[in-house]
Amino acid sequence: MALIIAGDRSGVGKTTVTLAILAFLANQGKKVQSFKVGPDYIDPMFHSSATGIPCRNLDPALTSPAYVQSCFWRYGENAEAVVIEGVMGLFDGVSNLDEPNALNDYGSTAHIARILNVPVAIVLDCSGLSSSIAAIAYGYANLDPRVKIVGVILNKVASDRHLELLETALNTINMPILGVLRRNSQVDIPDRHLGLIPSAELPNLKNIFAQLAKIAQTSFDWSKLTPHLVPKGARSYSPLVPQSSNPCNPKPVNKIRIAIAKDRAFNFYYQDNLDILTELGAELVSWSPIKDATIPDDIQGLYFGGGFPEVFAQQLAENKSILRQLKQKILAGIPTYAECGGLMYLCQQLVDLKQQTWSMVGVIPSVVTMEAKLTLGYRQAIALNNSSLIAVRQTITGHEFHRSQLKTPPSLPQWQLKGVHKLSPQLTEGWRIKNLHASYLHLHWGENQHLPQRFVNHCRNYKI
Repeated sequence: MALIIAGDRSGVGKTTVTLAILAFLANQGKKVQSFKVGPDYIDPMFHSSATGIPCRNLDPALTSPAYVQSCFWRYGENAEAVVIEGVMGLFDGVSNLDEPNALNDYGSTAHIARILNVPVAIVLDCSGLSSSIAAIAYGYANLDPRVKIVGVILNKVASDRHLELLETALNTINMPILGVLRRNSQVDIPDRHLGLIPSAELPNLKNIFAQLAKIAQTSFDWSKLTPHLVPKGARSYSPLVPQSSNPCNPKPVNKIRIAIAKDRAFNFYYQDNLDILTELGAELVSWSPIKDATIPDDIQGLYFGGGFPEVFAQQLAENKSILRQLKQKILAGIPTYAECGGLMYLCQQLVDLKQQTWSMVGVIPSVVTMEAKLTLGYRQAIALNNSSLIAVRQTITGHEFHRSQLKTPPSLPQWQLKGVHKLSPQLTEGWRIKNLHASYLHLHWGENQHLPQRFVNHCRNYKI
């Protein structure tokens, strides 16, 4: 019922191949459910734009293997085709003391393949390769016999002669070729300092998907590919746990209104998080800190996801009415949750990529600056204080991915951080001011539904 699109390393074309498959199937009128391995936000935006169905993240490090199975089962079982885009190289993951593995591939694409018992197609960048392609494919197919490699997709093939050499080599190991993308058939999707430019910012997105669908029609061997995507009869996978180990039990009470910032500056949200809030009785009211003149009426909470406030700092700064309204509301005690880009927006000032300084909301007494260094990785976080999101001493796992830094550290930090299952210096991070919980940590609430429940309860108790 599904196929994982993996790569031998980052940058080989997994996203292009995945989007081409999704665009082609969607053009055929198929109901296609996509998933993305890992904590990524931007690739899922492209998936959702291509299929018209929300993409779901599969990340056992942020959730659990049981939640990954549950999410896959819940959203994939009624689809006509299921496509999972991998992360980095097939076996690239992290260490985990609870599930020791010599490869340290916890959370990797291979780990997801084992959890879900789903076959894998490997995308290989063929630039500068001919017969050596067989050694690469053989190694990936045989390193872990629990991971079923059903074929390869050859990317950046230079010519017919080049393809002939590749085919001859792969025939020696009986490796099926599921697709061939020529070097001159690439579609350019622009990027910036944190990856691809989000799909909402691309005015020619429909044309991009049309190009990808056309490439997919002639580049893939659909007679070989389709059976892995849309099998007939019984399911081709057997989840070990057909339901979440931490189900959400919504309590039907009066709805509360939570304003969620959604525009070009703020768009990093896990769809599962939004769904959980809704199931807990929240009415999510989308609004734009860039364009709107006022905050939504009658709200009892504010939610700022991550995104690119540094790219749109001027537009955010020029909306002075919103800045004043937000500062007044947050200091008055409205429950507010802000992740990464949201944290940056709530600072006093933001120094952007051109070293220009812009005034922001001003609730957090610090200046945030863009730096060359990338802060990246999973973190274990222990709550040092009670907040509208978490109780003191509770522990969760989050993910950091940013190039900005705060000049002034918090006087009463929210988190004590360390790398997941690694002996590393313990750091403190995050701000709690009134009912504001702001942090660089991105959190997935699938296995931590006490967090959104606590936040919703605080919102319900807030008097407008």
